[in-house]
Amino acid sequence: MKYYSRFLESRFLRLKEYFPVVAITGARQVGKTTLIEHCLGNDIRTITFDPVIDIANARAEPEYFLQNNPPPVFLDEIQYAPELLGPIKRYVDKHQKKGGYILSGSQNLSVLKNIAESLAGRAAVLNLMGMSYREITEKLSGPPFLKTWLQNSADISFSVHRTVLPDVFVRRAFYGSYPGTIHIPNDLLTDYWSSYMQTYIERDVRRAADIRQLQTFGKFFKLLAALSGCEINYNQLGRELSIDRNTVVAWTNISKATYQWYTIPAFSRNPIKKIAGKDKGYFGDTGFLCYLLSINSPEAILTHSNHGAVFETYVMLEIMKNLQESGLREQLYHFRTYSGAEVDCIIEYDGRLYLIEIKATSQPKNKHTTGFQSFRTCFPSESIAGELIICAVDEPLQISETCLAIPWWFL
Repeated sequence: MKYYSRFLESRFLRLKEYFPVVAITGARQVGKTTLIEHCLGNDIRTITFDPVIDIANARAEPEYFLQNNPPPVFLDEIQYAPELLGPIKRYVDKHQKKGGYILSGSQNLSVLKNIAESLAGRAAVLNLMGMSYREITEKLSGPPFLKTWLQNSADISFSVHRTVLPDVFVRRAFYGSYPGTIHIPNDLLTDYWSSYMQTYIERDVRRAADIRQLQTFGKFFKLLAALSGCEINYNQLGRELSIDRNTVVAWTNISKATYQWYTIPAFSRNPIKKIAGKDKGYFGDTGFLCYLLSINSPEAILTHSNHGAVFETYVMLEIMKNLQESGLREQLYHFRTYSGAEVDCIIEYDGRLYLIEIKATSQPKNKHTTGFQSFRTCFPSESIAGELIICAVDEPLQISETCLAIPWWFL
């Protein structure tokens, strides 16, 4: 299978020079192992752990295991051998060697908690998301659009003009961002996601929190997919499945911990009572999302009732990847009033706010800026540096004095 360069490669290699332990986390099949082995090649040995088999007695005899497998070593799926983290800490404290241990894991619950407790100050952690549009199209030269916009929104120029065929979005959204799905034949994609779903529930979910109601969790997971791009009402979800609110919250947290679900908090600066305060959620990959929504072809996205949600999810994930690639320190929020006015994404960067609306339209109009106006009314003292509509327009378009519309593929 062809290897696509990832923008985290250089950051991973730099961190390896300064930290004794580097951990890469992310969803199952997102490309963690491939990235590490591509970067390090024959310079490191790989040991992959298993949830059932205790590979080389790593769980039973962690000290002995490390003696027999000295660094540099790549310990893949470390969540299945958390007993190693304590001995690794003692080793790096004694030897002070940089980049000796490379870890990967697909469960935030077990990996990050144990790393935070056992390897605080000794480990750097990177989260690998699915492949971005820039990575898939192999156009990684130059900074991502959002970095340029955040740092110079008042005077941004477009020296490079690209043209993208109208069907590119639906194909990209349908196939998703996992390396294994990019070039798989359409008739085999359902088999891929069916197997992925079964493995995810049977291995990751079962072990992440000892869930025994796996069939009910599967139904919950599909309902969660249908809510991508929405605020989450835990009580309503619980009623749909005849489970209590605490269980819904716990299962949502498991979906987040296994990198299948991302949440964005509501913006709040002592907000007035007219503002809703629920988190907004997004599914972690649009290909998997289409499978769970029973969308069977790229073209079917356009006529599906969740078309707008699929578009918004795709763009929001690209925004997250843009920001991750940039290495910027920022905060993401959303805004919605009880009357329905909303801003899909608010980026807080260097003390200023950047407002983004995501619309599945090729004809952005002034009416699409009403959420920006409502936000300014609610928060008149905030410093707002820019307004952006990300949509299916063919080329950048100035909607108002403060608002710019851009094609989704600029990200």
